Amino acid sequence: MSKRVPGDDLDAHRSARLRELGHIDDEACRRFTASIEFAGRKWSAAILLAGVRGARRFSEYRDTVEGISDRVLAARLRELEAEGMIERHVRPTTPVSISYTPTAAGLRLIEALQPLVEWDLTRSRGRAAG
Repeated sequence: MSKRVPGDDLDAHRSARLRELGHIDDEACRRFTASIEFAGRKWSAAILLAGVRGARRFSEYRDTVEGISDRVLAARLRELEAEGMIERHVRPTTPVSISYTPTAAGLRLIEALQPLVEWDLTRSRGRAAG
């Protein structure tokens, strides 16, 4: 009869989880990597989050996303629009009024990142306590 060691159940759970994750095929892994690189690109998540919190005009995004330059904000907004994460709305007023709103895909990305944010908060608290 083998002696139970504290953590055996956890190790068994980890092994089962790793086997489950091992079934991700190479193509899915490449797509996932590209998605993570996109989502993790500096400023992208902060810009999307600013939109979720109500920013619409360029100046509102700039004021909400602390430390971002106008040039980088303009480039990231174009990238997020090209990826379908943000919609650009042009109103033919004088002067022209442009606004940006997160799309359903952008909202899903922010929702998908929430567990990662929670993981980081837990990890950060553990470091501070340790």
